[in-house]
Amino acid sequence: MSSSSHSTPPASAASITVEVLVFAKLAELLGQTSLRVTLPAPTTVGDVRDAVLASGPGLERLTPALAFAVNRAHTTADAPVVDGDEVALLPPLAGG
Repeated sequence: MSSSSHSTPPASAASITVEVLVFAKLAELLGQTSLRVTLPAPTTVGDVRDAVLASGPGLERLTPALAFAVNRAHTTADAPVVDGDEVALLPPLAGG
């Protein structure tokens, strides 16, 4: 079994895998602009956010400022996600 940077649910549990896109300061802190996250189903955008922010020290401080999109449509943290969705974590941007 290959190792992953995120917890993998037991084989008997239903799970989903999503592609997560990160931008600006979050991408800088993570050292990457995208990653795959596998979580137990059912899963929400907030669950995905929490898994990504738990992957590095100090990232949780970005939580209050993040906006979200699923499959390029803006949404909220309580929105459900399904296997294969693209979830974007969008920090606030300065400028215009």
